[in-house]
Amino acid sequence: MGFYLTLQGTSMTHNMTSVEVCAGAGGQALGLEKAGFSHEACVEIEEVCCDTLRTNRPEWSIFQEDLNSFDGTPYKGVDLFAGGLPCPPFSIAGKQLGANDERNLFPAAIRLIGEIKPQAVMIENVKGIMSPAFDEYREEMARQFDKLGYEIRPKILNASSFGVSQLRPRVMFVALRHSIKDAFRWPSEIAECPPTVGDKLFDLMTERGWKGALAWRNKANSIAPTLVGGSKKHGGPDLGPTRAKRAWAELGVDGMGIANEAPERDFEGNPRLTVRMCARLQGFDDDWQFSGRKTAAYRQVGNAFPPPVAHAVALEIRAALESHAARQLRRA
Repeated sequence: MGFYLTLQGTSMTHNMTSVEVCAGAGGQALGLEKAGFSHEACVEIEEVCCDTLRTNRPEWSIFQEDLNSFDGTPYKGVDLFAGGLPCPPFSIAGKQLGANDERNLFPAAIRLIGEIKPQAVMIENVKGIMSPAFDEYREEMARQFDKLGYEIRPKILNASSFGVSQLRPRVMFVALRHSIKDAFRWPSEIAECPPTVGDKLFDLMTERGWKGALAWRNKANSIAPTLVGGSKKHGGPDLGPTRAKRAWAELGVDGMGIANEAPERDFEGNPRLTVRMCARLQGFDDDWQFSGRKTAAYRQVGNAFPPPVAHAVALEIRAALESHAARQLRRA
C-alpha cells in the first residue's frame, strides 16, 4: 500500500499514499495532493465538510466518522499520516484544557499511528500548544512517539512565509521514523512578500462594477489578519473578535459579516468579503467549492489549513522519504 520506488541512474518513479484525519474542507489534503500523495482515506466527522470533499474530489475515499472509533488497521503501511487536529483544547481563545478537553484528539491520532505505522506523520494545530502551559503535554507526546519508533519535531510556521496573503501562525508537528529523521528539512520560507489583500482580491471586488474598487485596493495595502472560522457553538459568519475586526477595518473591510456577492456599482463604505474571497486569502484555488449555506461554508474556510503551507511541508517529507528509499536501494 505504501511507497514504491525504483532507481535507474538518477531517475526515480514513485507512488506515495496518505491517510488524512480531521480533513475539514480539504486544505491540508489539497496541499498533500499537490505534493504527490494519493489519499487512501480522508476521515471527517462533519457532514458538510464531507460533502465539500466529495464535491471536489469524488474519487477520494471519504469517511464521515468519529476519529475515536475509526479503525486504522486496513491502512497499515501508508507513507504518511496527516491531519489538522481540533484546536480549542490548546487555543488561547479558549480555556486551554489540553488533555482534559473532550475535543482533544491527539490520543486517537497516536492510537491510529500505532495501527497504521506510516513512514511519516504531519499534524497541524494552533500556536497555543507551544505555550509553557503545555510543556509537559508535548514531552509526553514525544515519549509516546518515541515508543512507536518516531522522532517528533514541532515548528511554528506563518502562512505568509509561503505565499499566503495572511499571517496565520500554526504549529506543524512532523514525526519520522528514526531511520528517516535525518533526511528531513523544514521548508524554506519564500523571500518575496505575498500579495496584499487589495491586490489579491481586486478582481473579485470588481465583479459587479464597483466604482470604489481602485481606492479600496490602495487602502487594503497589507496582508490579512488571521481568518477565524469559529465553532458551531459560538458566533456567526464574521471575521472574528473585536480586535480582528479593527484590523480588518484598517484594510477597508467590514468584518461584521460575510457578503453574498461583491459590492454593487454605487456601493459606498467598507465592503464585506465573500466566502470565495476568504477562500482565496486562505490559499484555496478558485475552483474549490464549499458545501452548505454561507455560515457553514465560511466556517470551513476559516478553520482550514492553507494548502500552500501543507504543500511546502509535504514536499519536504516526500523528499526525505525519497532520499531514504534511494539510500536503501543503493545498499541493496
